[in-house]
Amino acid sequence: RLTTPDTELPSTITADRMTPFMTSALLVIALLGSISRASALFKAKFEEPAVGDAAAPSPAASPSPSGRFTVTLDKQYVPVIRNNRTVMYKTAYFGNIYVGTPAQTFTVVFDTGSGHFIVPSSKCLSETCALHRRYERNLSSSAVDIDHDGNEVAPDVEERDQVSVAFGTGEIVGEFSKETVCFAHSGFGPEEEGAVSAANTSTVSPDCTTVRVVFATEMTEEPFSAFEFDGVLGLGLESLALDPEFSFMGQITRLNKHMDSYFGVFVSRLDEVSSEITFGGHDPRRISGDLHWTDVHRPELGYWQLKIKGIKIGGEPLELCQAGDCVAIADTGTSLLGVPKQAAQHIHWLLARNVDGDPDELDCRGHPGPEIVFDLGDFQLTLGAEDYSRPAGLRVLTNATNETQFICRAQLLPVDEGPALGDKAWILGEPLLRKYYSAYDWARSRIGFADAVQPTAEEVSEGKYTHRVVGAPPPEPPTPTVVYI
Repeated sequence: RLTTPDTELPSTITADRMTPFMTSALLVIALLGSISRASALFKAKFEEPAVGDAAAPSPAASPSPSGRFTVTLDKQYVPVIRNNRTVMYKTAYFGNIYVGTPAQTFTVVFDTGSGHFIVPSSKCLSETCALHRRYERNLSSSAVDIDHDGNEVAPDVEERDQVSVAFGTGEIVGEFSKETVCFAHSGFGPEEEGAVSAANTSTVSPDCTTVRVVFATEMTEEPFSAFEFDGVLGLGLESLALDPEFSFMGQITRLNKHMDSYFGVFVSRLDEVSSEITFGGHDPRRISGDLHWTDVHRPELGYWQLKIKGIKIGGEPLELCQAGDCVAIADTGTSLLGVPKQAAQHIHWLLARNVDGDPDELDCRGHPGPEIVFDLGDFQLTLGAEDYSRPAGLRVLTNATNETQFICRAQLLPVDEGPALGDKAWILGEPLLRKYYSAYDWARSRIGFADAVQPTAEEVSEGKYTHRVVGAPPPEPPTPTVVYI
């Protein structure tokens, strides 16, 4: 039995703490078909959204003359429901990836907080799997069935190594294969199958590499039936993977000499404008000024983790981080700002603000509030109220005095203490990654940030990309929550 490093981050899909943050706690391999329980962490951010049939794929990645490949991302809003009322929405971003020869199309979350590539297999016959596209092993000439340590498995073997992975409240069971994975549908047609193998695809096509994939043969209904996307492509550092050849970016670095080994992420503020992930570099159209780089802190843990020198809220130092021992993880799969659980209540108080006049309707993202400033040493990252606020306000009615207060609050994700990261870990999720373009340099173990350039809807209408937005909330101002005390 083999395990990954025992790193543990929060994994939950409750209304208070829903996130697709994929932590790797104990990933256990069950040899010769004997499946053992384990947990990895999939940051599922879904609670009772409507479920539909597998949707048509979005456009393929677009190559640039410089060798970069940009993947357009679809967006899904997921309502957080309490007492039969939608109190907020979480979001997920996902795009196309192409597996096998000839290529089979899947939609995946590109997740910097996990280390494996997982998509459903045609061997999975449940209703949950039927909602998604499934990988057909017999249709691919480049597939090589393997056991957990990479040894090739004969076609007539009935019992295979399997892995059981816990995803929040759900679980998948899967088998291993080595496969060709591409960003674009440039792949290879049937007439070329004999000339291309999984071993040399990365040298033939600049947008492809060979990687070990987990093909899910079982998927629980909760939470997977709620997902619009098919699977997860982990972009964490190599330590998060069971073996180096399971690491997607690791394989690109080793095998694909056509592409630089770093990628950039742009998160759009507008639904009319698609978010994007660019492989082989960053997209200079999406940044203002230069990227500011900082080294990954403790890369052996596998996370894109930063050392924080200090944090100020409203201009005042946060005592929790004054010693310079706080850390933060840049995670493309988390839709909120994650704060240490021990300080969550205190930070909520620091970010709350009263609104004069008791308005009937107000989007709190437009109401002024204290800034959060992260000091990374050579530069700072700043979040304003428009970045971290919960859209709907809180109306507090005091029965004894008949007084009313209208309060704007932050949307925060409490981060549990873990044995590897300690009790001072923050998660830099969508609020920060929307304001700043982020770049992830695999070869040099560093992360770069620059002010994101947000194009307008008019500008994007002239472009060639299209994307889907699923479950968008109504345009009306959010209704405040009412509490009686």
